[in-house]
Amino acid sequence: MVNITLSSQVIQKLDRLSFNKIVKDRQTDKHAKGFNSWTHLVSMLFCQFAKSQSVRDISNGLRSATGNLNHLGINKAPSKSTDSYQRRDWELFREYYYKLLETLGQQAYQK
Repeated sequence: MVNITLSSQVIQKLDRLSFNKIVKDRQTDKHAKGFNSWTHLVSMLFCQFAKSQSVRDISNGLRSATGNLNHLGINKAPSKSTDSYQRRDWELFREYYYKLLETLGQQAYQK
């Protein structure tokens, strides 16, 4: 039996193609070594879903879900130091938010 979590169901709704296009345009994965922009986004979303209080909560929480990480689109849970040291352009996430608002926002009003 496959146990797909609520967070993975939410993440499956995200348009990964448009995210990858924004990443390519902004070149935010240019010097990424294992911790790409998608993993960063999933970590931040996990932080919100789990109401994490620290980077350690995020790292341990994702590590405990190792069997379900492929449902989230990531291969390996980021370490605490990797999660805290990232210097990624925040405008990537803002642009993706507005892109999602255009597409998913329309679905909320349809019956």
